[in-house]
Amino acid sequence: MSDFQELIKSFPKTREYVRDFFVYGFKTRDEFRDKSPRTYDNERRRLESWLGSYVRKDYAPGGSNISLAIDSNLLDTNPLFRVWKTKSFTDNDIVLHFLILDLLSDGMKLTAEEITGRLLTEYEALFDIQTVRRKCNTYEKEGLLMKEKSGKTVVYSIDNSLTAWMHSNEGILDALAFYQMAGNFGVVGNHLTEQLDHPNRTFRVKHSFCVHTLEDEILFALLDAMNRKADVHLEMKSSKKGAVNTADCTPLKIFNSTRSGRRFLCGYVKKSRRFTCYRLDTVKAVIPLEISAEYEELQERLERNRRQLWGVSFQGGSGHHLDKLTMTIQALEPSEQYIVERLKREGRGGTVTRLEQNIYQYEIEVFDCNEMLPWIRTFTGRILSLKCTAKSVERCFYQDLQTMYQMYQTKKDGSESSPK
Repeated sequence: MSDFQELIKSFPKTREYVRDFFVYGFKTRDEFRDKSPRTYDNERRRLESWLGSYVRKDYAPGGSNISLAIDSNLLDTNPLFRVWKTKSFTDNDIVLHFLILDLLSDGMKLTAEEITGRLLTEYEALFDIQTVRRKCNTYEKEGLLMKEKSGKTVVYSIDNSLTAWMHSNEGILDALAFYQMAGNFGVVGNHLTEQLDHPNRTFRVKHSFCVHTLEDEILFALLDAMNRKADVHLEMKSSKKGAVNTADCTPLKIFNSTRSGRRFLCGYVKKSRRFTCYRLDTVKAVIPLEISAEYEELQERLERNRRQLWGVSFQGGSGHHLDKLTMTIQALEPSEQYIVERLKREGRGGTVTRLEQNIYQYEIEVFDCNEMLPWIRTFTGRILSLKCTAKSVERCFYQDLQTMYQMYQTKKDGSESSPK
């Protein structure tokens, strides 16, 4: 049996386990049915080694539940950044990494042959020229080295001017500290602040979605495709059923829910000829395809359709292009005028009409009225009537009311209590 290794070769697999522990959590060992018990144990041990102080165990009849408990407003950085810093490497990888960077740290420009020779004479490290050249080319693609061609000769060097400039500008270092807490791809700011030995001592974020960093690799591939106006092939895995699906679409927008924190890709699916949104945390791989000839036109169509978009769904339950919802509520005047103001503020373009004293009507046309139900339920106790062209929305709303009524209508000490 091979020894346990904290470092990883495949980030997507580890991303899936971290998401299971952090987002869903509260699973016992037996509930991870997709993988073997040994794989579960290895991933759990990695998680504990990376995030030991945040791992929580709750004991249940079927075994212990493992989850992550992270209070974002107390953090000076995102602890999930550690997951990005654990890639496996060979002995030659780690030796070449430090020796090449040390050799070029003074700004000299050297060929692969010269680097190989100096590694032997200055560090007594013998490497094949092709191995050194491959490593230098890899670092050039990752931005660690600069590659220039002078005639037929290719030379490599390090540009330290940015590091020196950052050290001389304290404001830039503070901006990086803020960026790692607030922006997409915050792991980049985290890498730079660690490299420059400038920990974040200033900023805290009260409501931060730490788990977003696990999706940044997918987000980067999608933004790159959007920048090139190219179609993509998506490989997705359902978070509920575990089913694997694929889709070809034209990526157009990234939507971010301010309520749940979930991020979505909005794309146009040519096969069904409609806009569709996909949750980023279900996307496992993004494969670029051909350039889309109608990208600009699709962008304009999306902007027009967004006016009738309540959440992220472009398809309602009635089969109509748009569904109309009408809600009549009671708000006592003038003491409850804030209810009317809330309808106008949160109604996303819907109209609010005063029918008579204390009675107001709210109307809106959207693609999917079902997405409105969580918001509509916040007016429970004030709603006089609710009508929708999607009858399933009406049925769901009134059935929920009846269920709630039955839950509260319990007998206690021989008497019944009705909901207030």
